[in-house]
Amino acid sequence: MKANIYRHEFRTRSRSVIIWSLALVAITLVFFSIFPTFVDEAALFDEMLANLPPELLAAFGMTGVNMSTVLGFYSFIFLFAQICLAIQASYYGFGLVSIEESELTADFLISKPVSRTEILTSKLLAALTCLAITNLALWLSTFIAIAFFGGSRPYETRALVLLLISGIIFQLFFLSVGLVVSLLVRRIRSVTPYALGLGFGMYVLSAFSGVGGVSILELITPFKHFDPNTILQQGGYDTPLVLLNVSVSLVSLVVSYWLYMRRDIPAVV
Repeated sequence: MKANIYRHEFRTRSRSVIIWSLALVAITLVFFSIFPTFVDEAALFDEMLANLPPELLAAFGMTGVNMSTVLGFYSFIFLFAQICLAIQASYYGFGLVSIEESELTADFLISKPVSRTEILTSKLLAALTCLAITNLALWLSTFIAIAFFGGSRPYETRALVLLLISGIIFQLFFLSVGLVVSLLVRRIRSVTPYALGLGFGMYVLSAFSGVGGVSILELITPFKHFDPNTILQQGGYDTPLVLLNVSVSLVSLVVSYWLYMRRDIPAVV
């Protein structure tokens, strides 16, 4: 029964996985395809950046970045990839339980000989599998893009791998927070506004912290926990922020299980 739930959940999200994966591949390849031309005009671009307000550069994560290097240029692309990853994971988190409840099919599943813990675990594993596939597409497209358009320019492979590994941890935050919020709300009629709100909302907080220098916001948004520039410049993660991120994700998952065990599932009358 648990395997059936997993397969059903995976098949339900298979189309969205393909769409999100293709979107990330397109973003990576299209943006990186202009890298050779960009390097030739790097001096003009640096001059343009020098005339921009520092607050604007901080909002887009371009402070202290050498865009003429492979990793410097990719860090700018990765920011757009993070927004996609955040929205995808948020959508899965908010819809993991709420979609069945809004369609009044949750009581049918609960009536089967399977515990609520097994149901939620199967759903989570299916969602994590989908997120892993999306991240794999990002990994492949990244190395392909660098191989085709990076030329012979050197880059630190370890820093790039650390940046890519951060993707799945980054998504786990949005998945778990979306799930716990969906269980705290009585009923979610449409998942999309919630997913867009959480994904873009966290990005706006990240941009605002860069513009206003509000350090407290760095504790809230995962975009600062896994800031591409910090990872590439330091050659590693900001350990306290990453531990905070993982702690929030784990606590959200534990609370989600607790809430789901006690949730009043609406039934078809």
